[in-house]
Amino acid sequence: MHIGVLKEIKDHEYRVGLTPGSVRELTHKNHVVLVEQAAGVGAGFSDEDYRLAGANVVATADEIFKTVELIIKVKELQPSECQKLCEGQVIFTFLHLAPDLKQAELLLASGCIAIGCETVTDGEGGLPILTPMSEIAGRLSIQAGAHCLEKAQGGAGVLLGRVSGVSSAKVVVIGGGAVGSQAVRVAVGMGAEVVVLDKSLKRLRELDMYFMGRITTCHADPFFVEEHVRTADLVVGAVLVPGAFTPKLVSRSLIHQMRKGSVVVDVSIDQGGCLETSHPTTHTNPTYVEHGIIHYCVSNMPSCVPQTATLALNHATLPFILELAEKGCRTACLENPHLLQGLNICRGRVTHPAVALAIQRPYTPAESAFS
Repeated sequence: MHIGVLKEIKDHEYRVGLTPGSVRELTHKNHVVLVEQAAGVGAGFSDEDYRLAGANVVATADEIFKTVELIIKVKELQPSECQKLCEGQVIFTFLHLAPDLKQAELLLASGCIAIGCETVTDGEGGLPILTPMSEIAGRLSIQAGAHCLEKAQGGAGVLLGRVSGVSSAKVVVIGGGAVGSQAVRVAVGMGAEVVVLDKSLKRLRELDMYFMGRITTCHADPFFVEEHVRTADLVVGAVLVPGAFTPKLVSRSLIHQMRKGSVVVDVSIDQGGCLETSHPTTHTNPTYVEHGIIHYCVSNMPSCVPQTATLALNHATLPFILELAEKGCRTACLENPHLLQGLNICRGRVTHPAVALAIQRPYTPAESAFS
């Protein structure tokens, strides 16, 4: 199969879809890999690294769009990229279509086959490709939040960690999954007072046992959300419903009631965000202030550590990419129900129920999309 790796064009997106090591795995199996010039430089991989791995380094993205069957990316396609897709071409990347109707419409119009890394599942009911990126974003959320709390950044001037004779900062994490648990781990390590809210009592028990009483766990009903968010120095939004819009758990009026100079980091922003006041930001302009509260809502947080993130991502994606390359998209998806869950759009049809509901388009079962 002919496989293409594009240079990311989203603001400050330095990750790359395939490492030279992954390229070597593919070329050793006689697949042809085209890599756009400088695609891996931001993650620490030179064009020569890719050539040594057996890739053909090409000057422009157009050469890839015109010649390959399978395109590997990291982030959602930008409009200029969508317009270059060919009918039947397979794209494997993070799509996050629920809050991005424009991208969804362009993908549908192209006739392409779009597999969203964020909805690929595993045998334990997890999200094996999304999870490593969520873990990185969760850890970064505390790092970013602590920085924003500094007075020079417009924050309240509160140190996240403990100092003798002074109370710790209060960190409230909404959601106890991959993002939330990693945020908790870093916040606890820094000495903050940590509260976790989640709707799963089972998950709250697991976190309680793991952290051995060093955190407070609460059911995420409106009363507890309001009680703890109101008094927080830092709130981390870590809520996910695969493929769907993130529910708005923090209202605008509640943001009004927070102390001025407090910070919210909405890691859920890729799927629309869990705060009513959230809207996507970039690494160039990562924050904005609303009602005196600093909002950090960068939609590609792991890109600030691109080498770590690219390596972690490739560990998760390579088995699926090898399947697609060896068997072809149709056979790979029909034989692997977990890869099939990643199928979001197929030749002008929406094939994921949560995505169809979010963008208000008819749903076609993924199993029948190839017929």
